[in-house]
Amino acid sequence: MPRDIHPSAIVSPKAELADDVVVGPHAIIDDHVTLGAGCIIKAGSHITGHTTLGTGNVIGPHAVLGTPPQDLGYCDEPTRLVLGNDNVMREFVSINVGTTKQDKVTTIGSDNFLMAYCHVGHDCEIGNGIVMANMVGISGHCKVEDKVWFGGMVGLHQFVTIGTHAFIGGLSRIVHDCPPYMVTEGNPAKVRGTNVIGLRRRGFPPETIDALKDAQRLIYRSHLTASQAIDQIAATWDPVPDEVSSLMEFLRRMHLDRQARWRESVLRR
Repeated sequence: MPRDIHPSAIVSPKAELADDVVVGPHAIIDDHVTLGAGCIIKAGSHITGHTTLGTGNVIGPHAVLGTPPQDLGYCDEPTRLVLGNDNVMREFVSINVGTTKQDKVTTIGSDNFLMAYCHVGHDCEIGNGIVMANMVGISGHCKVEDKVWFGGMVGLHQFVTIGTHAFIGGLSRIVHDCPPYMVTEGNPAKVRGTNVIGLRRRGFPPETIDALKDAQRLIYRSHLTASQAIDQIAATWDPVPDEVSSLMEFLRRMHLDRQARWRESVLRR
């Protein structure tokens, strides 16, 4: 058994804990929970469900991980929550397990920092190196790619995808996919520019940032359609920079997804 479990903590004998896991006062670790080496579970936290944490995760006071999804169709199926390594979940963070409507799992990558009161809903796929300021709410079935930053009190609608290295401004209402490398903000949310500060901090070279800025102007500030802008971008660079290619591919997927959802809505009528 682990060496450092507070006497007031409740740890199921069926849970699997590495030898150096720390469990604080009044924490609860239920059946079917696996905690990797170096995890720290702070006071009052509750980890339940079929939940697996990798190594070095710090779970802040009164966080709740692995609870059933907030989905009226859920019937207590043994779905899962899986976290990677070296995540920090601050006070009152809540994350639900998946449902049978998707892949039966909610996944959180590694090196993420979720500040107080953040929520991640069922069936979400959260990448690596993501920062969420206080009270960010991620609805079910969302995908957040690597290195995204969220301002405080952002709300994501179901089935939204946020592209890599995006910045989502505080208090934004996000009901559609947000492209990579861009700043999206507002209610209704709009692309406001390129995430220049974030990209500089992460070591992107000036020529890459300039290329993304030029692409952003063509896509969002010209009078071209999305297809025309993509064609113009392809004609501007030879070869097209990798990051700009990723932006174009993301936009193509957005367009195809919108068409598929429109067809589905028509069939339902």
